[in-house]
Amino acid sequence: MTQSLLITGVNHRTAAVEIRERLAFGDDELVPALARLKLVAPSVSEAALISTCNRVEMIAVAGEPEAAAKELIGFLAAERHVEPSLFADCVYRLDGREAARHLFRVATSLDSMVIGEPQILGQLKDAYMRAAEAETVGIVLHRAFHRAFSVAKKVRERTLIGHGTVSVSSAAVNLAKQIFDSFEKKTVLLMGAGEMAEITARQLMRLGVESLLITNRTFDRAVELARALSGTAVPFDNYRPYLKIADVVIGSVTASRPLLTREDFETILHERKYRPMFLIDLGVPRNFHQALNELDNVYLYNIDDLAAVTVDSREEREREAQKAETIVEVELESFWRWLSGLELVPTIKDIRANVERLREAELRRHRAWLAALPADQRAHIEALSRGIINKILHQILSELRRNNGVVEGIYAAEVARRLLGSELVSPAIKPARVRIDDEPED
Repeated sequence: MTQSLLITGVNHRTAAVEIRERLAFGDDELVPALARLKLVAPSVSEAALISTCNRVEMIAVAGEPEAAAKELIGFLAAERHVEPSLFADCVYRLDGREAARHLFRVATSLDSMVIGEPQILGQLKDAYMRAAEAETVGIVLHRAFHRAFSVAKKVRERTLIGHGTVSVSSAAVNLAKQIFDSFEKKTVLLMGAGEMAEITARQLMRLGVESLLITNRTFDRAVELARALSGTAVPFDNYRPYLKIADVVIGSVTASRPLLTREDFETILHERKYRPMFLIDLGVPRNFHQALNELDNVYLYNIDDLAAVTVDSREEREREAQKAETIVEVELESFWRWLSGLELVPTIKDIRANVERLREAELRRHRAWLAALPADQRAHIEALSRGIINKILHQILSELRRNNGVVEGIYAAEVARRLLGSELVSPAIKPARVRIDDEPED
């Protein structure tokens, strides 16, 4: 059975943050979830799960894409304890070549909320490593992910897509500048120590922020980042008293529900005499309840709000994006030739085995007079027979590969059967155990 690559899920273009946060997975949930997927999705032979603030996507390999897509959507709904109808209008499905193109575009940030942002590649690598840990990666996804990483590297080297981009973090800082005339006497509270939150904090520090407070569920990480940024680490179970002195609060904590509600802030605002507070919510699920925006002197922006204001340098980035799209298409063609060729692997092995059996049978038929020859002459005859067979095989196999775009899968195997009278061999792709650092060659 021919195996197909498919992707299904939601992203920032199809689903608002209110839906994405309901479907999001924490880093520590990915491996157990993929382990459960193996039990409930018999149509899926390989799978990986990508969950970021902008997307929740299942990447899979399956012999029956229609059945697999239904299983994946049902799995996603069951895992997140939501009805499929919640995201039915937002979910997309990509098959075959389109799925591969999408994966490459995600890796190169062409499908990102902000074109050129660098975080997605690291997130994609993490998703691949988690899938490898769960043993749901086989030969197809192993190759697909590594090729995606390679494409991303080429785009970074050959275009200026990552230069001068306006990130979500810099958009947050620019908004903060509109609220505060100066940062010299301002305090920033960093809740969570993720990469995007750290970048935002660093940019604010360069503007002259007086003090930086950092809290994180893993206190050692808060201490580590506090040392790097000359800030102060605060235990996560004791950060609330510090909110009354924080002018800017950056939330990036992994949480299933908002950490701070309107009721929390009514008291906080009173204690700080209603001085303005700027809240940057980088979390998906969100860290701050949306109702906080209803309070006077509280300015709350979530990840979708910030993306909406990242307009500077967009024209330049789009020019570079066109160059990146060209690179993606070239690499996609190479990957697709490799993937199509997988269908012929069992057929090619079958041809070789049958031809080799014919050669050995013919040599055995003449073993009487061959045995009378000197050893060096027998070796020459052996080499001659192998050479003739290899030349014949080369022509046959080259023709099969050349026509693979037309004579695909089972039909290619049928051609081989007729050529050699051999039994039909199923061209199914079986998942293989692979090392994470094992980069396959063309």
